[in-house]
Amino acid sequence: MNNFEPYLPILKNALRKLDTWRDSYGSLSETGSSAGQLDKIREIADQLASRLEGNYPFHHPSYAGQMLKPPHPIAWLSYALAMTINPNNHALDGGPPTSEMEKEVIQKMTSMVGYDSNSLGHLTSGGTIANLEALFIAREIHPGKAIAASENAHYTHQRMCRVLNCEFIKIPVNHRGIPDLDFVKKNSTKIGTLVVTMGTTGLGIVEPLEEILKVAEENDIRVHADAAYGGFFKLISDELSSNIHWQHLFECESIVIDPHKHGLQPYGCGSVLYKDAAVGKYFKHDSPYTYFTSDDLHLGEISLECSRAGASAAAFWATLELMPLTKSGLGSILSSTIRAAEKFSSHMKELTGWKLYQEPDLDIAAYFKVPADKSISNLNSINQEVFDKGMELDKKGYHLSLFKIPSGIFSKKFPEYKVDADYATLLRSVFMKEEHEEFVDELIERLVKCNPAR
Repeated sequence: MNNFEPYLPILKNALRKLDTWRDSYGSLSETGSSAGQLDKIREIADQLASRLEGNYPFHHPSYAGQMLKPPHPIAWLSYALAMTINPNNHALDGGPPTSEMEKEVIQKMTSMVGYDSNSLGHLTSGGTIANLEALFIAREIHPGKAIAASENAHYTHQRMCRVLNCEFIKIPVNHRGIPDLDFVKKNSTKIGTLVVTMGTTGLGIVEPLEEILKVAEENDIRVHADAAYGGFFKLISDELSSNIHWQHLFECESIVIDPHKHGLQPYGCGSVLYKDAAVGKYFKHDSPYTYFTSDDLHLGEISLECSRAGASAAAFWATLELMPLTKSGLGSILSSTIRAAEKFSSHMKELTGWKLYQEPDLDIAAYFKVPADKSISNLNSINQEVFDKGMELDKKGYHLSLFKIPSGIFSKKFPEYKVDADYATLLRSVFMKEEHEEFVDELIERLVKCNPAR
C-alpha cells in the first residue's frame, strides 16, 4: 500500500481512455497556458514533493498517533482519475456518473447500518459538516430544545450548537467514560436530541446505545449517532465486546460515518444518513439555474453543502467495488486493527513500569509510563518525555499522541496518585492500519528500549 509505482501504469491506461473520450468531441490546440508551462509545472511538482517530505510517516506503522490512515491505492487512483474531469455532485448536471455512484454507495451504507429503503443520505466533505447537518435537522424537529452529548463527545457538537444558536447540554461521564443516564432523565424535558458516540475520538469508547435508546424512548428524545470514527466496525460487531450496542444502531434517527477514517478514503469524505427520508423537507429549496437537467433527485436538494467533489464519490465507489461492506471485505481490515489494539494492550499489561489505562473498545489504546513518585504532575512530565523522545529518533523511533483527562476521573481509577494538576496526560496510540498488527511487537520494543525503567 505504500508503493505507488505498480499502480501508475493502471492510472495511465485509464487516463488514455478518458483522453479518447475527450478527443471524440474534437481536439483543441495546445496553447502557451498548458503545453508551454510543462517545464515549470515539472519544476514546481519536484519542489512540492520535496516539501511534502516534511510530513510525519503517516504511511508507516511506526506512526500510531492521530487518526491518519493512508487511502487505499484504488481510492487515490480513482480520485485522481475523476479529478481530471472535476465533477461537482451538487446537481446532476455537474456530475451525472459520480452522482449515481454516490447514491449507490449511500444505499450500501444505509444497508450496512440496518436502515430500509425509506432512508436518505449523502456524502459530505467531512464529519464536522455531516454532524452540523444532523444537528440542524435536530433543531428543526425540536425547535427551542437542547442538544445533549457526553463529555467524551467530539467538540464539534458544542461548537456546531453555537453556529445553530441552539442550547448544548454536556452529560457527565463516570471513570469508565460512560454517560450518566440519570442526568439525562433529570434534564429530559430540556433535551430534543441526544448524541451518542459510537467510538469516541479520544479513547474509542462505544457509548451504551442500548441503554441510551431506552431512556430516550421513555422521555421522547431523538437519538443521533456520531459514528464518524467507529461506524464501519458495524461490519465486525460480533467480534466486539460492544456488539449489543451495534445491533441497535438502526434505531437511531440519524448516523454520521466518515469514509476518510476507516473507509480507506482520501480527505475529505464524510457521510450523513437519515432513517426517515421525510427529513428531506427541511432542506427543500430551489435554485434559478441548478436543477434542470433531470427530474431525478439532485444531491444538493438534500444537503446543506452545495459544491462537493464528485471525485470523492468515485473513489469510495471504486473502493467498495474492490472491498465490499462485508465482514470478509472491508471488515477484514477492521478485524486486523482490533487484533493490533488487543495485542498491544496485552503487552502493556505485562510490562514492568507501564500501565494500560483501560481495555480498548475499538482500536485505540491509552496507557502511561509509571513515574517513581506517583503524582499526576510527574506522570504528565514522564509521558511528555516519552512522546517527545519517539519523534527525535527518526526511523528508529515512533509517533504517538497525548490525551488529557480530568484528574478527578483519573484518580478514581488510580487513587494512589497524588492529585497536583488539573489534568492527567496519557499516551495514546491509534492502530488504524492493518500493518499495525504485525508491527505491535516492534513498537513495544522501541518504547521499552527508548524509555528504560527509572
